[in-house]
Amino acid sequence: MDLTGKTALVTGGTLGIGAAIAMELAKRGANLSICARNLGEDAAKVKAEIEQLGRKCLLIKADMAVASECARVVAETASHFGRLDVLVHNAGGPAFGKTEEVTPELWEHTIALHVSANFYLTKAAIPHLKQGGEGAILMISSSAGVRGVPGAIAYATAKGALPQMARSLARDLADDNIRVNVVAPGVIRTRFHKDMSAERKEFNLKNRIPLHREGTAEQVADVAAFLISNDYITGETVVIDGGLSSRIA
Repeated sequence: MDLTGKTALVTGGTLGIGAAIAMELAKRGANLSICARNLGEDAAKVKAEIEQLGRKCLLIKADMAVASECARVVAETASHFGRLDVLVHNAGGPAFGKTEEVTPELWEHTIALHVSANFYLTKAAIPHLKQGGEGAILMISSSAGVRGVPGAIAYATAKGALPQMARSLARDLADDNIRVNVVAPGVIRTRFHKDMSAERKEFNLKNRIPLHREGTAEQVADVAAFLISNDYITGETVVIDGGLSSRIA
């Protein structure tokens, strides 16, 4: 897929991995619609950087844990740009707690934000993606969803659901030339991991990550842009975690 002149919707695109993906798609020629719960200085900065590249950028305030908001964001994007070619649901957040500690509210919110939002965004986007003759959908999973992680049952379950959703959607949408893929990052140097203790970070680098270093948002964005652009890949999950999920222990 040549992204020149295409429109990409990136949720949670004002920070970290989402912002890096938005910038990479803009560098490749796409106009961006970015939505987030808060549109402050970070959003303004990303918008300005995208526009400096000669691309257009629409900012939408929305909560992706609400089904109706998913449909609204897609509708506003398509109305503003007259098309929608790429969908990336990156908005999310951590959800910690062992099974006995997870409340119904935390469980339902985590599933809504990470799983249901992908479904509702995709459902709303399909007519627009079909109209363009080709389309790409990218879901953001996690190595936690591939390998599991202690103390985060809701998060790991939600992220683990995405590769199967993508495989099913890839089969459903292949005849319409709409591809669906997943990228699963590990420990990436973003605000998401800012609260990790120095001891835990050192343990990860020495004992859990074979490459002994954190990844960057830009490295994830490179993989994301590749999956979006390559028009012969669908239904796949690419893990980018320095080898974390490949370890036996």
